[in-house]
Amino acid sequence: MVHRPINSKPLAAGHRKSSLSSLEPIDSTPFRRPSSALFVWGSLLLIWLFSLLPWRLWQPTPDLLLLALAFWCLNEPRRVTMLTAFVFGLLMDVHDAGLLGEHALVYTLVAYGAISLTRRLQHFNAVVQALHMLPIVVLAEGLGSLVHAWLVGEWGGWGWLWSALFTVALWPLADILLHLPQRRQEEIDSGAA
Repeated sequence: MVHRPINSKPLAAGHRKSSLSSLEPIDSTPFRRPSSALFVWGSLLLIWLFSLLPWRLWQPTPDLLLLALAFWCLNEPRRVTMLTAFVFGLLMDVHDAGLLGEHALVYTLVAYGAISLTRRLQHFNAVVQALHMLPIVVLAEGLGSLVHAWLVGEWGGWGWLWSALFTVALWPLADILLHLPQRRQEEIDSGAA
């Protein structure tokens, strides 16, 4: 005995219900190959070394290491984790000779936000990803600034906000540069086919 819903109409000849197998993804970018581990870790180490230069002392300067960590946490969450962000944060704290754990807190919070939004943001382009990452970076940098002000007893100003905004504004450029080897490999593979 077949049970039909009360309001169901029989299907006309030639028409059938669509199945899940007929669905196609909106965007094929989440299905691209993972980046090579050598490139991921090499880019992080190079950006970390670049972040040790004194140009970073100007407060509104974008935090390129934070940007790279957030980017790789979003795109390679199995390789770059919150532990990676914490370790790089500690390295920056030691380099700055400031409060130990200040950068580690901010980097870990941003990494957590990026990893928790990974499945959602991989379906969007770089501009939309940047808009989603903006509140995460601003909140993490703001919390880090508040903790610093509380422990030191002095407010450092609003330069951290400009730094967070400039960092997120560079997200599309980071997407282009850090996915460049992947795009070249895809072009080579599509040219060979």
